[in-house]
Amino acid sequence: MPKLDILNVSGQKVDEIELNDSVFGAEINEHVLYEAVKNYLANQRQGTQSAKTRAEVRGGGRKPWKQKGTGRARAGSTRQPNWVGGGVVFAPKPRDYSYKIPKKVKRAAMKSALTSKVALNELIVLDELMLEAPKTKEMISILANVKAGSKPIIIMDDLNTNVIKSSANIPGVQTTYVGRMNVYEILNSDSCIITKEAAKKIEEVYA
Repeated sequence: MPKLDILNVSGQKVDEIELNDSVFGAEINEHVLYEAVKNYLANQRQGTQSAKTRAEVRGGGRKPWKQKGTGRARAGSTRQPNWVGGGVVFAPKPRDYSYKIPKKVKRAAMKSALTSKVALNELIVLDELMLEAPKTKEMISILANVKAGSKPIIIMDDLNTNVIKSSANIPGVQTTYVGRMNVYEILNSDSCIITKEAAKKIEEVYA
């Protein structure tokens, strides 16, 4: 079982935690990680791109010149795709890029992502992360104390408004909670900060 130090907000070791092998010590499967990241990015796409085909472009109803005898190439419309102002061939249209992946793949990817953070020594466990009020300066100090790096993700056991508001104006810092965390954000971070309670909750969900 992976054993990690539990730090307080000052960066001092206060205890140790043994993490569940099936979640934080699983086999890292690169293919399921790829599938989960691809799925997340596809689901983020707006799919609002649009261009007009020759049927939709305004004008071009009349044949620009007669078929024969002018010495020019034959043309049936001023809105054909090879003309300036013409329609687009196979024009992109609004579409939904989102799709679903199996739950087993999602779970395997999450375990692989969390295990990779442990393997790279990028998982930081805090005894607790409680702020009495939203304070950006206080959050900056905490992140510096625990050596979080420039792109940390903070995973809480539940929604904590003060932590979210305190982190909102710090470039590169992301916040989430166990019910909303995703593989892409974990892999895209320099370090993954979780509370002791969040670690227990993750093990309950994914073990």
